[in-house]
Order: sequence, then structure tokens, then C-alpha cells
Amino acid sequence: MRAVQIDRFGTPDVLDLVVAPEPEPGPGEVLIRTVATSLNPVDDKTREGAIGDGTPPLPMTLGWDLAGIVVDGGDSGLRAGERVIAMSHQLGSGRGTWADLVALPASAVAVAPQTVGLVEAATLPLPGLTAWQTLNWLAVSAGERLLIAGAAGAVGGVALQLACARGVAVDALVSRDAQVAFARGHGAEVVATDPDAFRARSYDAVFDTFGAFLTDAVADGGRYASIATQAGPVPDLSARGVRTTVNQVHEDGAGLRELAGLVDDGSLRLRVHAAFGVDRIRAAHRRFLRGGLSGKIAVTF
Repeated sequence: MRAVQIDRFGTPDVLDLVVAPEPEPGPGEVLIRTVATSLNPVDDKTREGAIGDGTPPLPMTLGWDLAGIVVDGGDSGLRAGERVIAMSHQLGSGRGTWADLVALPASAVAVAPQTVGLVEAATLPLPGLTAWQTLNWLAVSAGERLLIAGAAGAVGGVALQLACARGVAVDALVSRDAQVAFARGHGAEVVATDPDAFRARSYDAVFDTFGAFLTDAVADGGRYASIATQAGPVPDLSARGVRTTVNQVHEDGAGLRELAGLVDDGSLRLRVHAAFGVDRIRAAHRRFLRGGLSGKIAVTF
């Protein structure tokens, strides 16, 4: 089978489409034929060697997102031919999803949304679970105020839609003027590119996707969650009674089922900027690196 691997770190030129052994699913695993996947910042950091000691040994197959067709459901209850999505914690397990066939724990797999194609569905798992799990930690509920920093990005755009679906009042920091319309069109009330536009100590919770450290915005007794691990820990706000975390995503098939349901009922809209065939994986990475994206970069098999 084909797999996208690296045997050294560097530019997109280190990405190779190689012939690799087919995986054999073990107990409790599902064998999936990949239809599509997508690029995430963690894939870029892994390729260039920025992860450090947390990197699996080389050579390795990259990729976290997966949308495909069940080949062997084992004892999971999933049937051969069923459309599914999954997220593999590639750094933790070494199981990359950029391959024709992928074996994953059944607990990481969910039936795909029915109202979108698998290319669109492949953009959901990692950003969707990151947004879902972080919002659950923040415990935002109807009537509360949430500020999202990076609300037009892959994770922030999902978080914005999920929070609005929960009845939360959301304000949004975006990085450029071209993103203002997206944030407003998906439910944000105050949208700005200037961090100083948001009132101090006026938000029950802050969701920081890129290390903006808008700590003055969170109210006393509130919650502040960052997913920007590369930016370091959130400053200690315990003197104001503010709980903080740097949240890291984990495999979660149950969460994916909830997210798929929200796609199907129209609460969550997915965004694909462009799709590349797997034989153009280097070109896909180069487009990702140029930025200015209106959605995710998908890769098809």
C-alpha cells in the first residue's frame, strides 16, 4: 500500500510516497481504507522536526485526520463498507493516517456525517475534537460570554460554531480583516483584529488558539484555555480565581459522533480550501505554508 512517510526532517521535499506493509488490525481495532485526510499544524511541525523529544522514531507515517471506508470492523459493530471518520494521536501512538489502509482502535472511530462527502469530513477530526474537548473543559453554557482568539482558524472556526450552538455569546479576535465576515457570519458578536478591542475582565471564559494571552479579558473566577502548546503555559491567574490550562487533544470516538451529528443537523459547517491528490503531498504542504487559507487543505487517496 501507499503511505506518506519521512525518514529525515526538513522542507516538504522530505515527504515521500512509499510502498509500506499493510497493517493487520489487532483486538479491538478497525481496519479502514483511507479516502481522504487533511493537513494540520502539527503535521507541519512534525515534518520539520520542531516537536523534539515527543517525535516517533523515523521513518514514520504522518497524519492525524482520517475519513474512509471500513474494511474490517472486527468486534466494533462497524460494518464493512461503512463510512467513518477518526483521529489518530500520531505523536503518541506512531499510527499515522496518511496511508491507503489504517488500523485504529475502535474507540477512536465514529460513523461519518451523512450530509457531507468524505473529503469534507476529513477536515473535522483533529480541529473538531480540539475545539470540542477544550469547550468542555471551559464548561461554557448558554448565557455566558466567551472570547475566542483565532476564531477564523481551523480550530477557532469550529469552536465558534459549537459555542454558538450551545447558546453562548461569543466575541472573536481574528488575524486579518478578510476574516471578519466569516466570524460575524458564524455567530460572533464583537469581531476585531485588535486585541485591545475587548473589555478587560468581561468574559466568563477565553479560548486561545494561538498564544494571544488575552488574560486581562477573562473575568475574576473565570476560565482560560490555550491550545498553543508552542507558546508555553498560560500565566498564573489563580490570584484572581481564574482556572487555566493548556489543553491537548486526545482520541475520542464518542466526541466525533457528537460532532458528526452537529454537521448533519446544520449546526457545524466544514471548510475545504483546496484538495490535493496524495501524489501531490509536497504541493499540498507548500500551499499550507503560504497561509491565507479559507479552510483546510485536504488530501485524497
